[in-house]
Amino acid sequence: MNDVLTKDSLKALLIDSNTNELQQYLEDLHPADILEVLRDRDLNKLEIMEKLPTRLLADIFEEMEEEEKEGFLNLFPEPAQYIIVNEMTSDEIADLLSNFEPKRITRFLANIGKEAAEDVKELLTYEDDTAGGLMASEFVAINESMNVKETLKYLQIAVLDVESAYYLYVLDADDILKGIVSLRELVISTFDTKIGDIMHENVKSVPLEMDQEEVAALFEKYGFQAIPVTDEKGKMLGIITVDDIIEVVREEATEDILRLAGVNEGEIIDGSTFASVKSRLPWLSVNLVTAMLAGATVGIFSDTIDKVVILAAFNPIIAGMGGNAGTQSLTLIVRGIALGEFTKENAKEVFRKEILVGLVNGLAIGALIAVIGMLWSHKPVFGIVVGISMLANMCLATIVGYLVPVALKKLKIDPALASAVFVTTFTDVCGFFFFLGLATLLLKYLL
Repeated sequence: MNDVLTKDSLKALLIDSNTNELQQYLEDLHPADILEVLRDRDLNKLEIMEKLPTRLLADIFEEMEEEEKEGFLNLFPEPAQYIIVNEMTSDEIADLLSNFEPKRITRFLANIGKEAAEDVKELLTYEDDTAGGLMASEFVAINESMNVKETLKYLQIAVLDVESAYYLYVLDADDILKGIVSLRELVISTFDTKIGDIMHENVKSVPLEMDQEEVAALFEKYGFQAIPVTDEKGKMLGIITVDDIIEVVREEATEDILRLAGVNEGEIIDGSTFASVKSRLPWLSVNLVTAMLAGATVGIFSDTIDKVVILAAFNPIIAGMGGNAGTQSLTLIVRGIALGEFTKENAKEVFRKEILVGLVNGLAIGALIAVIGMLWSHKPVFGIVVGISMLANMCLATIVGYLVPVALKKLKIDPALASAVFVTTFTDVCGFFFFLGLATLLLKYLL
């Protein structure tokens, strides 16, 4: 089938064709495209999936989001579930079973292949966000005494049972990682060439406990397709592939974005109303408290506002611009921390830069708002008050936007989790205080 199927035509094909009719198209159907069709709520999902071969079903499950795998799997009777899961890679099985209750995990482990069950049991002992939790136990291992011809013959069989064959890993009798050979090096070498002569001994590997963000940073730095995972003795236990890292990067970015907005990372767009309320209400409650602090600050200067009503019009402008400046700085620092770009070595330089940025932006915006305030009120002093307040608040905002995530990081609190609340509180309260406090000091010139 040379024509590219649209979603609608693929949907029609999956619905209208029987198992035998679908066989001729299967080579041209990507699991991700089939999954996109299966997510249609109006479809009889089980009826379609029962037409597909087990290997393809396993590939479709590996394309699914974590939160939807169990729902799709539960459409099948339990014996069929075991068959599908048995076709999945060890890391995908472990990710799936980690969400099940212990009794159900035991049943699954008893009904999949013995070797796979042992691998999955071990993987379930590792934390989800570590190298051990990411790795798959299936990889191609060879010996340095083999030649290229023997390796190619072995590879034809071994590649059927592994997740990735980008690299071949050279192990000794104790499974200690000795070197690595790429497929490219293998195919350009003569048949009688020994693996030991073409392998690279300087192999980058990661320990089981390494955090997934650090692993992702290595993939980005070196452009790996896969990386081996070893224990403290150098024994190779599995590999992490680039598709796992893409998922990690996406999850981490999503988590940081949601946390900056005060939304739980577990909330999904089409989730229940109760789940969304449960996710958002706590942070809204915290924001209410901070808003009351800002309101109390305004209340202190209520007499000044009564006498110079125009102050009320410019109050939110001062606070809002400070909040925007603080959020810009905050976002940059949180991203730098997440990607490992923010280090002890460049911390002071980044701080100096943020102060300078706040000063320059504050002068520019302050001068502009000063002119606007002067023209609006017909009082030069009012323009000076607005301009100085804007400058002070924007400078403070960039400093706070830098210091808050750095401080939270040192306290081992996720900088994305609470930074926005603290920054907003500082810029609102201080913005009101600068503006109304200065106006109070110069009140006689504003009347």
